[in-house]
Amino acid sequence: MSKIFDITDTIKYIGVDDKELDLFENQYVLKNGMSYNSYLIDDEKIVIMDTVDKRKTDKWLNNLREALNGRRPDYLVISHLEPDHSGSIGNLLKNYPEIKIISNEKVFNMLPQFIGENIENKKVIVKEGDIFNTGKHELQFIMAPMVHWPEVMMTYDKNEKILFSADAFGKFGTLDVKEDWIDEARRYYINIVGKYGMQVQTVLKKASNLNIKTICSLHGPILKDNLEYYINLYDIWSKYECEENGTLIVCGSLHGNTLDAGKKLKEMLEETGENVKLVDISRESIPDVIPLAFKYSKMIVACATYNMSIFPAINSFLNLLKEKNYQNRKIGIIENGSWAPNAANCIKNIFSQMKDIEILEPIVTVKTKLNEESYNKLNELKENLIRV
Repeated sequence: MSKIFDITDTIKYIGVDDKELDLFENQYVLKNGMSYNSYLIDDEKIVIMDTVDKRKTDKWLNNLREALNGRRPDYLVISHLEPDHSGSIGNLLKNYPEIKIISNEKVFNMLPQFIGENIENKKVIVKEGDIFNTGKHELQFIMAPMVHWPEVMMTYDKNEKILFSADAFGKFGTLDVKEDWIDEARRYYINIVGKYGMQVQTVLKKASNLNIKTICSLHGPILKDNLEYYINLYDIWSKYECEENGTLIVCGSLHGNTLDAGKKLKEMLEETGENVKLVDISRESIPDVIPLAFKYSKMIVACATYNMSIFPAINSFLNLLKEKNYQNRKIGIIENGSWAPNAANCIKNIFSQMKDIEILEPIVTVKTKLNEESYNKLNELKENLIRV
């Protein structure tokens, strides 16, 4: 969906879908493309809420012209300077050189890095709580630093009760894709914003004082119904709490024996009624597995020893978890090694650098294949898992 449509009588969607993009930020696999959202407030003063990625500048400018219907925009509000939202600012200024730009001091300090022209005479600088009147609309500005860049701000339309939330509450996927919001929103949040839970909590506290009827993010659908559901999930994610009581088993296996141990544990847990998901890390994109670690309350890392260290994909996975502030979880370890198992020591070392991580006993050591001794340890680990 790249056509304009009405959100209210005076606010239009003018964003575009990018169905051709296969990697977001050149690292996150897109199953259904990406939307770049932009909005037009049609009032006595006409206000554009953000631009789009340069990949879709021409289509976006066509949407803008159609929505303007021969008129000229008065203001551009910049919420976030990442190139997928600022990529069309330069072309907007060429087409509408008289337009003024509303944003905060941090945006204006960084803006010269993104566009190569002098905009000193265009600046309208706002700060926390300031209100800008466009006619019938009163726009209130909410600073959201490090959600997920330092210059980010949100805008609350007091008239329409709409929160223009920058990247918050966004998701992967174009607007016309038919899928539940949660999985692609979780994948988006954990990978892109997840490190900054404390800052998200600060913004959620600010938003709790607002009467919000609609959330307009810079990615993904316009949210109107059951907003408590979306806000509650953001609260859970940003507190690093789990969504589900269950166990994620992540396997890094050289020849299949470590994976067999993980599958056996999954079978044993499922016999008790435990909620279990198993992932072969070699067969999955690591950024797709990261959100699952945040989803579940417990995780088993089953890993082959490799060069007296950790199987490379597990090493990448654990270090990325650390980078995303993974915390407050219970962890079990299965290590494998034919002559000198050492994966467990390396795994524990990485987890020791994370907050509120409990390593469950026993650590299961497999020497090539499960035998009676390692099977019994696996069963003991299963019993401890279902108790917590």
